[in-house]
Amino acid sequence: MAELLAFAGAHVIPIDGDPFDGTVLVTDGRITAVDAGDPPVEARVIDAAGKWILPGFIDAHTHLGTHEEGEGWAGNDTNELTDPNTADVRALDAINPTDLGFGDALSAGITTVNVNPGSGNVIGGLTVAISVHGRVVDEMVLRSPSGLKAALGENPKRVYGDKKQRPATRLGTAAVLRGAFVDAQNYLDKRTEAGPQTVVPRDLKMEALGSVLKREIPWRQHSHRADDIATAIRVADEFGYRLIIDHGTEAHLLADLLVERNIPVLIGPLMTSRSKVELRNRSLANPGLLAAAGVEISIITDHPVVPIQFLVHQVILAVKEGLDPVTALRSITLHPARAMGVQDEVGSLTVGKRADLTIWSGDPLDAMQRAERVFLAGREVYTWDSATRIGRIVPA
Repeated sequence: MAELLAFAGAHVIPIDGDPFDGTVLVTDGRITAVDAGDPPVEARVIDAAGKWILPGFIDAHTHLGTHEEGEGWAGNDTNELTDPNTADVRALDAINPTDLGFGDALSAGITTVNVNPGSGNVIGGLTVAISVHGRVVDEMVLRSPSGLKAALGENPKRVYGDKKQRPATRLGTAAVLRGAFVDAQNYLDKRTEAGPQTVVPRDLKMEALGSVLKREIPWRQHSHRADDIATAIRVADEFGYRLIIDHGTEAHLLADLLVERNIPVLIGPLMTSRSKVELRNRSLANPGLLAAAGVEISIITDHPVVPIQFLVHQVILAVKEGLDPVTALRSITLHPARAMGVQDEVGSLTVGKRADLTIWSGDPLDAMQRAERVFLAGREVYTWDSATRIGRIVPA
């Protein structure tokens, strides 16, 4: 028999519709009605009177589970620093669901993340979109792969320059990118042209890059400085793939080019020091500048660079510096869901989507409010105990 839940009495922010005071109905883990009026008599009522309900927050750029906290080198599997092109590696294969960060995510009302390989290589590997609660990562996957991570700027030139290998410069990095895409184009052509008696050996790197060229997954381009973002746009124009800018510290300087091409920016981390040259123009005002120019933004932590529980705090500070509150909430819900290709499942309280939602004590853009209860597919997985001031996580 179907389980019917009624989240009743709350102030509801559905993200893709107007806020209302009322009821959200959930049947077998899916949203079946919003602004539903009085709860049906057959429903199990979740009393949320005086609270706020929002969809679970989403962080579209993390290293959750691959760069484990408190584990040192033993828990750091973000970069396979043995080849500038590691398009064949998958973040999925390095995620430890017992990483402490998953509990921190739940405590902040975050229900979905994208886990990326690191930025030490020119081409870092395949990303994955997952829920933040589960026993094994395969049971947590929402989309795999959800993109292919690459890097421009300081990181790859430092890593391989120190090894006296290519690329040691920005121009070398761009050449590695172009060479990889040309190889992938040739590989796809061979497979297309091969006759029934011809066997083209599989190549996992070429298959991953081919998925980008066929626009099956986006190209997730780590780039901070404006000139690196321009290179990212230039190469994407040459090869015709779908580009997403990760970090985008100086993206506001090229906002018109990004709007013209409908390129979203996943901006952040925002609460960090200017630890390298390409971060010298980092500012909490930049998300607001991008959004005002018409760029679709998502705010990210790059966890553990900024611990994931501070995702909404970054958003609050961006609002303080000019980001409008409606876009602010979209930047950690529907916008990152679109970037990850999971917008049909999560990112808003919409009929048919998963019932991933959080009951907040009040407006989450008020730093004094907190996530009190978190539900994944209609199942309560986190509860804040106000008496002990401890959050309880339901075992996966």
